[in-house]
Amino acid sequence: MAIVHFPLKLVSRRMLAPSVAHLSFVRDDGQPLDFIPGQFLQVHFTYADGTATKRSYSLATIHDHAIGPGEQVEIAVSYVAGGAATALFENLPLGGHVDASGPYGRFCLMPGDANRRYLLIGTGTGVTPYRAMLPQLEQLIAQRGIEVVLLFGARAPVELLYGDEFRAFADKHPQHFRFVPCFSRELPDPASPHAHADVRHGYVQQFLPGFAPHAEGDIAYLCGNPNMVDACFEELKGFGLPVAQIRREKYISNK
Repeated sequence: MAIVHFPLKLVSRRMLAPSVAHLSFVRDDGQPLDFIPGQFLQVHFTYADGTATKRSYSLATIHDHAIGPGEQVEIAVSYVAGGAATALFENLPLGGHVDASGPYGRFCLMPGDANRRYLLIGTGTGVTPYRAMLPQLEQLIAQRGIEVVLLFGARAPVELLYGDEFRAFADKHPQHFRFVPCFSRELPDPASPHAHADVRHGYVQQFLPGFAPHAEGDIAYLCGNPNMVDACFEELKGFGLPVAQIRREKYISNK
């Protein structure tokens, strides 16, 4: 099947962290974008020498259905010094276009899941798909009372992407959703809203044992730094989770 390309028009940008931008587009050909939270788009462009290339970006849009014409298509983009994709997005004016295709991927909540708890583990822009999943998680909380733990690894509070939104969701569902920021370098100021009891100092994989993963009730999602994904994968297997209950997506920073 031929890949269908479509234009995305930039309508807004804001910085989530010193080197991560949240970009909002609209699909500019009048067509809806059917997607399942957890999927990604590919953005196609060329290097200076004319060589075609592409980059993949998980959809951050908080939606539980297709993104209709005129509705925003949101992604988080890490800026890498000297990167071709970084130059593309930094130089893209409001109203400018990129060429996209997709969505792709199966890093999604599955309709047949009967688990009691989801362990969502991410670093950096690897938490983007979890933002998109929030409406689905809210439905599952209401329908079958699931529990969710989101372990989010960042170096410092300034890099806690969408942290305010995850914290608000946890406050809204205190019996069902735990937001656990894990800071490897710098802890939040005591007066910060992120300086709550679930903050950890270290790497996400260090704290998995404290949540007692078990095969009977848990399904885990791992997204972000490949080293973190591999370490958590091995840790979860050690607790007896079958590979089918550990869903993975690795993010590698391409220039």
